[in-house]
Amino acid sequence: MPDSAILIVDDEERQREIYRDILEGEDYHVQLAASGEAARRVLEHQRFDLVITDMNMPGITGLQLLSDIVQRDPTVAVVLITGYSTIQSAIEATKKGVYAYLEKPVERERLLGVVAEIFSRLESLRQRIVGDSPAYQNMRRLILKVAPTAHTVLILGESGTGKELVAREIHNNSPRKEQPFLAVNCAALTETLLESELFGHEKGAFTDAHQQKKGLFERAHRSTLFLDEIGDTTLALQSKILRALQEREIMRVGGTEPIKVDVRIITATNRNLEQMLKEGKFREDLYYRLKVIPIVCPPLRDRREDVESLALHFVRRAALTSGRKVTGISREALEALQACSWPGNIRQLEWAMERAVLLGESDKVEAEDLPPEVLENAQVTIPQGAAAGAASAPSAREPGIEPIIPEPSWEEHEKAMIMKALQRTNWNITRAAQLLGMTFRTLQYRLEKYSIKRP
Repeated sequence: MPDSAILIVDDEERQREIYRDILEGEDYHVQLAASGEAARRVLEHQRFDLVITDMNMPGITGLQLLSDIVQRDPTVAVVLITGYSTIQSAIEATKKGVYAYLEKPVERERLLGVVAEIFSRLESLRQRIVGDSPAYQNMRRLILKVAPTAHTVLILGESGTGKELVAREIHNNSPRKEQPFLAVNCAALTETLLESELFGHEKGAFTDAHQQKKGLFERAHRSTLFLDEIGDTTLALQSKILRALQEREIMRVGGTEPIKVDVRIITATNRNLEQMLKEGKFREDLYYRLKVIPIVCPPLRDRREDVESLALHFVRRAALTSGRKVTGISREALEALQACSWPGNIRQLEWAMERAVLLGESDKVEAEDLPPEVLENAQVTIPQGAAAGAASAPSAREPGIEPIIPEPSWEEHEKAMIMKALQRTNWNITRAAQLLGMTFRTLQYRLEKYSIKRP
């Protein structure tokens, strides 16, 4: 089953092996972690659709790991397994966002039933490339044309335009689709960590190399490896990536024997690689090796015909994940969405719709539910007395734009919106800050300012 990445976390080796055997027998792709600390390290560099973790472990517990995962990526499903079930622990896990709570011993059919239910739900929510604009149709035709080949693809476009979605769509329409799609953000890791992540390392290769590790090139054998933000790699690492492409073999850090790999490489960047060539910051030979087939992701401002269908897609998905009965978008809100230039592209639209669904009160997304920066960009003014969806703007307004809410009532509206966001996220401050468009530090300051404390 493609894209069914599962991480199993348990300090008992026998239990890990039992769960792995059950799930791999149904063609799920499984990785193991022997502790909460080990799981946290893995999750820093790799994304999973589902994490199955023991509740009671030394060090980082299952509940602590659940909190970490929800803060990092709330779309990841988490299943907690425990042999010491209590009503209090079940309530706490539910509040933190656990998908399922299972007691030991877990029967095979029960485990498979829960996992199947989760992946059925994920498949219905999985984001796809949406749109009918000419720009989208041209890109879609190129994706379907190159997908069956083994050629290297370079995806270009601004941040937030959906470059990883394009890479996944190529993989899902390729002969390699039955194998897991692997991806790494090259900008998120230091050179040393990225080299180890890509090529793996031998035991003892460096201070913390306590055991042998297979890198992404090796794990993506006969599959697809997506290198996002390739323009952020160093020249030294670029030469090693070039060698892997040319020779179809890699060498683990600290290794002495080359390892043959059959990997389809897809890369992406929002940088101007041609300018980087002139400045000597990107290898010319690697550039032309990567740019066999270039695909350009157009910015959302160049495909305005797709704004409505994308927004509705994100509204439906947010409604399903949050349990809210939001069925559409009002005419006024849609006009504001169409008028916005979307500097953050699809990612910004997705965030705006998720925020509107979570913070709104109606069964439709209203204009006042939209983030203030969207309204300001679209030059929309919400009448005084409307819902305070735009009243929580934490950032400075553009010059010449008057506040939506009169100054005397600003603090009352802001406090109300903060309370609403905290309630909707079960007092997850990180998630609430994201919904409000604030930094974590800004929201902490507001909590102290308004003396807001968790009940």
